[in-house]
Amino acid sequence: MHILVLGAGVVGTTTAWFLQKQGHQVTVVDRQNQAGLETSYANGGQISVSHAEPWANPSAPLKVLKWLTRADAPLLFRPTLDPAQWRWALSFLGECTSAKAAHNIRQMVNLGTYSRGQLQALRKDAGIEYDHLEKGILHFYTNPAEFDAAREPTRIMQSLGCDRQIIDADRAIELEPALKPIRNRIAGATYTSEDESGDARMFTQNLAQRCVEAGVAFRYGSQILNFERAGERVLGIQTLTDGRHETLRADAYVLSLGSYSAALARQLGIFLNIYPAKGYSITVPVKNEEAAFNVSLTDDEYKLVYSRLGDRIRVAGTAELSGYSRNLNYTRCRSIVRRTAEVMPDAGHWDQAEFWTGLRPTTPSNVPYIGKSHFANLYLNTGHGTLGWTHSCGSAAALADIIGGRRPEVDFAFSGL
Repeated sequence: MHILVLGAGVVGTTTAWFLQKQGHQVTVVDRQNQAGLETSYANGGQISVSHAEPWANPSAPLKVLKWLTRADAPLLFRPTLDPAQWRWALSFLGECTSAKAAHNIRQMVNLGTYSRGQLQALRKDAGIEYDHLEKGILHFYTNPAEFDAAREPTRIMQSLGCDRQIIDADRAIELEPALKPIRNRIAGATYTSEDESGDARMFTQNLAQRCVEAGVAFRYGSQILNFERAGERVLGIQTLTDGRHETLRADAYVLSLGSYSAALARQLGIFLNIYPAKGYSITVPVKNEEAAFNVSLTDDEYKLVYSRLGDRIRVAGTAELSGYSRNLNYTRCRSIVRRTAEVMPDAGHWDQAEFWTGLRPTTPSNVPYIGKSHFANLYLNTGHGTLGWTHSCGSAAALADIIGGRRPEVDFAFSGL
């Protein structure tokens, strides 16, 4: 078939790769002039199966209330008049039960484990470099209550095959000596040796080049306006490119537009409960090699992730539910710098931090939409939230199987199946 993939982020680009591997003619459409320039541009860099505890869990409502008055809160809800925001928030509260959190952990661990394997196979097949490290991910806790709260999710992940181990502060320092400056404050940690890290933008752009070499067409600078339809079938998409309106047609379509997927889907009467969670990151040059980390880190109390990308340090996190604005909040930027400089003062040139913000397409459950829509030739691969990089290859491989009429190899609640 000829398939149009809408979106050239890490999810859309990996989708194009796996579809062309199965013999389809693929065209990718994106408003940017390159792949990976939106949410994939400067994310946290982790391939993190172990980061599977959803935001919606039994402890979340009280935390969100506590954080309402803090401008630098890890999860900040700024109420607006947007009905979509309130629908999302009410659905989020409905996901905060122990049973639903356990179900959602299962979805994310299964998809994450499968996706990591698919990434490793793709990396070997395509020969892609992207500053990746295979040294695991270490979650450290400076709040004893947060460490205790991590035990049950860790137990669930272990039961699902995720080798996330609970360790003490001494073992954490042994694994990552860069944490020595806060040794006396570490209440405990967990470590997942099979997790990885790498530059998502570099991966996406290098993979897009491999896709082109394999025959995939990329139409950059094309704004997607709306769908043309007849009954329960999509006939084409209307685009605007350099002032020219054009209708692009194909046999099938894949919606992978991140936070913008929901608005486009509504034109077809499809409701996707996706809302943008603005995330922040800083990127700084390494200052002292001996003081800098190599194991990717997660600071659970502050909801920050640390990745080593060659001679750069990337620290990303926090979430702001405030609409589609990408304006930088410098209070939140400075809070990331302040915390990372406190954790490892000599690791990076913290005064040279490059700030970035992007919109993560987040569902209330943190579980993405992957699979069929109720339109005969429209498929979904969107709503991955903070785990788009982690889940991209698995989502793409599974969706390619679904489009090809095969049952995916991973146990996951796919749409339309």
